[in-house]
Amino acid sequence: MRKDLSSLRPHLGRWDIDEVSVQVSLQDRGRREQRVTLRTVVPELPPLIAVSTDANLAYAIAQAKHDVIRQLKEQKVAREPLQHRRHRARTVRLPSGPEYLGGRVH
Repeated sequence: MRKDLSSLRPHLGRWDIDEVSVQVSLQDRGRREQRVTLRTVVPELPPLIAVSTDANLAYAIAQAKHDVIRQLKEQKVAREPLQHRRHRARTVRLPSGPEYLGGRVH
């Protein structure tokens, strides 16, 4: 299971490992209605809880893990200063038109 959750590590890297708690619980294993719950606690954030009910255990863990990663990204954006969000949202625009593409303008 550690291997399945190893891709969480880069997303949790900004916190000290002693401050991070990741708990996995499994209810009704092997049944169609089995339920995987992934609870992640990190400082300064509310607990992140993801649930999957897929019958395939590996897939259910992967779904829950991706949901926790999504929640971490949402929390990061929500806590990012507004001025940084504005700068990040800007895109680089390349010139367009015939001159840029090597054509001639008459």
